[in-house]
Amino acid sequence: MASAAEQLAANMNFGAFQKATELHKRIWFTLMAMVVYRLGTFIPIPGIDPATFAQAFEGQSKGILGMFNMFSGGAVERMAIFALNVMPYISASIIVQLLGTVYPPWEKLKKEGGEAGRKTLNQYTRYLTVVLAVFQSFGIAVGLSNSPGLVDNPGPFFIISTVVTLTGGTMFLMWLGEQITSRGVGNGVSLIIFAGIVAVMPRAVSQAFSLARTGAMSGGALLLIALLVVAVTVAIVFMERSQRRLLVQYPKRQVGNRMFGGDTSFLPLKINTAGVIPPIFASSLLLLPATMMGFLATADMPAWAQWVPGLVGQLQHGQPAFMVLYGLLIVFFCFFYTSVVFNPEDTAENLRKYGGFMPGIRPGKRTAEYLDFVLTRLTVIGAAYITIVCLLPEMLIGFYNAPFYMGGTSVLIVVSVTMDTVTQIQSHLLAHQYEGLIKKSKLRGMRNR
Repeated sequence: MASAAEQLAANMNFGAFQKATELHKRIWFTLMAMVVYRLGTFIPIPGIDPATFAQAFEGQSKGILGMFNMFSGGAVERMAIFALNVMPYISASIIVQLLGTVYPPWEKLKKEGGEAGRKTLNQYTRYLTVVLAVFQSFGIAVGLSNSPGLVDNPGPFFIISTVVTLTGGTMFLMWLGEQITSRGVGNGVSLIIFAGIVAVMPRAVSQAFSLARTGAMSGGALLLIALLVVAVTVAIVFMERSQRRLLVQYPKRQVGNRMFGGDTSFLPLKINTAGVIPPIFASSLLLLPATMMGFLATADMPAWAQWVPGLVGQLQHGQPAFMVLYGLLIVFFCFFYTSVVFNPEDTAENLRKYGGFMPGIRPGKRTAEYLDFVLTRLTVIGAAYITIVCLLPEMLIGFYNAPFYMGGTSVLIVVSVTMDTVTQIQSHLLAHQYEGLIKKSKLRGMRNR
């Protein structure tokens, strides 16, 4: 028999959505925040010539700058005030998360600090975001100031104003993301990245049709790309919703004359525990050296460095060397990041502390070994799935010259964030249904008195 929650979820319809006024306010707040974010991606930083910079950006659009431009919704190619986007905040969050597993004081805060410890780590993340944003914006400001023709009045004043503008833009987006999370729908930071990727998707579609219209791409290839996009989207939805559910039992215990416990539950393990972090890390590590060598290749190189242009060409999208290294790095980061976010020993200890056990497996060390055994095999499947999703677009780029924006990482982020947002909307609707039932039961109780 279906539970009360399942019955409520089955009865949710457009009428229930119309009555959820609190959800309407959250959705409108999220949409307005997205509009503010998109407006900021069109405001260039003071003192720069946008047209000249756009021409200079074309030469590096296939490197790491192109990836950042995709995540920022085109703000990098316009050198807008939101050019750094939330990437410093994401980097700071990952660094704090990694240090929380190896640095004893932060590890203690993470495990034993509770809500206060979580707030302290979040504050450290904000401080580190400021440091990373200042460092990155200073490098950008110095690079722009030293490039002839890009800046009207290069010098210390331009560097200071650029650092303040770009750092302030990142901190504003971090605050905006937190506001969306608390007052809107979905994870704010993820939605900001989602909005940036979706904003450049029409350009990718337009480029694909232009290639087909000019004959650079056949109509069959365009149809194949469309079918692959649909198939990859379906595969991502299926894999992201898949999980291995491990049975956990809790023994019965007697308190006085009453018997408590004896319940069973499930420990869900996702196939893709690492999320979208592995392809982002892998592409960053590959594209950063290629971008740096691309800058060197534009200068006069000595005879011993004539191999640089050839190496740069092999590390571009669609090349065999890039695809092999990309796949190997994705697999490595899948295992590495999974080991960071999920600790079998801590999970086994928590189960033992609350009296839970898995049938046929002794609590403690044996449970930790079993969890590690299952998680390793799930990670193999998850790593293979992410590698295939990310390499398929690379093959399309190599064979059919498809637009770079149609990368597997962008599709993975868009589908994952969409699923998470829909889930949160359903949760708000379910909560509204529960509130309605509670009010009706109170009114009936008052009438029966």
